Amino acid sequence: MNKKQLVSSRQILFSGSMQSIISSVLCALIGILVGFIILLAINAEHAPKAMSTILKNFMYFKKHPQQLYYFGSTLVKSVPLILCALSVLFAYKAGLFNIGVGGQYCLAIGISLWCALHWHLPWLSCVLIATLAAAAWGAISGALKAFFNINEVIACIMMNWISLYLVNVLMHNESVMNLTLSETYSVRKLSASSLIPSCGLGKFFHNNEYVTVAIPLTIIIAVIIMVILSKTTFGYELRATGLNKNAAKYAGMKDKTNIILTMAIAGALAGLAASLYYLTDIQAWKTSSSVPGMGFNGIAVAFLGGLHPIGVIFAGYFIQHITLGGSFIDMRYYNPQIADLISSIIIYTCAFVLFFKNTLLALFSKIALKKQEDK
Repeated sequence: MNKKQLVSSRQILFSGSMQSIISSVLCALIGILVGFIILLAINAEHAPKAMSTILKNFMYFKKHPQQLYYFGSTLVKSVPLILCALSVLFAYKAGLFNIGVGGQYCLAIGISLWCALHWHLPWLSCVLIATLAAAAWGAISGALKAFFNINEVIACIMMNWISLYLVNVLMHNESVMNLTLSETYSVRKLSASSLIPSCGLGKFFHNNEYVTVAIPLTIIIAVIIMVILSKTTFGYELRATGLNKNAAKYAGMKDKTNIILTMAIAGALAGLAASLYYLTDIQAWKTSSSVPGMGFNGIAVAFLGGLHPIGVIFAGYFIQHITLGGSFIDMRYYNPQIADLISSIIIYTCAFVLFFKNTLLALFSKIALKKQEDK
């Protein structure tokens, strides 16, 4: 390796992107290791097989058609997690903590299903209305922050519970919900035109009817978010406002407008997550007493992805891969909730991504300084 290649390799290793990747991988490995230790403590004999099953997910099946089908289902269930993480990421880049993703997501579930099951609107109309509703919901927290300096975390938490109870009330209607089961009707049976179209993608996954254009749309949205944040004046202003609101205001930027816009866009992303998922008809809404966990999981995925839109795509898939893989564990030896426990541990360790990144930064800086002193 010549000197030029050596310098290039060091630049890659010392780059922020590489440190984020290393930190994310370390967190995932630690989560898997802790999960394996718990499996060993419960039943040491079957722990290796159980962990192998979790990591395999759809590869657990021996037949190729089944593998394809469940791989498609994993991709479908990754969509809302990725979009919720993008919602958290977008707000965080602007200096805001959108802990209200769960509420925005919940509201969009109710609106999208109401538009589909009660009004029988086409899928695009359902998605747009739900997205706009979630954007407006997010903008409320942004306005409270901008005009009254109310901490967005407090505002978002209150809005989460309000949205949950609003959706429970809205869905408690015979036209959209089976009141006996307390769950919404099938979109496929009541309003087929409201389903997200497959455009033939399902054929690639052994005719999985839940695989839709939501999957490529999610990737496109992630790329758009990346471009907005890194390549546009608007994105620069949002990041500048987040870093120092007073300095941004002094520079002539509309700090209040930027805060409201940021929360509105974050809300819109959460709205897309809900509508693009529930309008595949893969899951029904059930009357609930707690805010959907998807929003909170999105926080972990955003950090595991290194707060980068492309990283979030891989992180979201990884978490969903582990979660669904856990459902195939042999329940004769483990409690059915062990899968959720393992997934929760891995998600929890994702919170340490920034810690590891800062540790690596300090370590690499010391190495670089020592090499300079040696010269």
